Amino acid sequence: MKAIAYNIKPNEKEWLVLANYKKHDITIIANSLTADTIPFATGKEALLVFNNDVLSNELLTGLRDLGIKYIATSSIETSHLDLQVADLLGIKVANVPLGSIDFNPKQRMDQVIRNLDQWAAGKCLGTACCCRKECAPVKKVK
Repeated sequence: MKAIAYNIKPNEKEWLVLANYKKHDITIIANSLTADTIPFATGKEALLVFNNDVLSNELLTGLRDLGIKYIATSSIETSHLDLQVADLLGIKVANVPLGSIDFNPKQRMDQVIRNLDQWAAGKCLGTACCCRKECAPVKKVK
């Protein structure tokens, strides 16, 4: 999956690269996500954000127009994302579920990459999913 990570700190970058282990094509940018830096997301499917970047309606619409289908935050908190607008735009959002980690950078980045892996495989993210819809397992007919 082609992804872009904005506003990543040096220690987070190291853990993200190790967690990814060349599975996904991730462009890492130290700058914050703003109207001026949004063009770097052109051609990417996924956005990796950190809770320092606020994703407004305008930014979410711009990201969707550039091809972003997925947003993975490395935090438990999602108040920096407008989940309602993301849902309306068809953008899937995931976080790091409460209780799944000890909040160290390595575990957070491992979860971010697991989220990308699941999306790439077309699977539900379970407790990491922040979409506003209820997932229902597909029942097999005998």
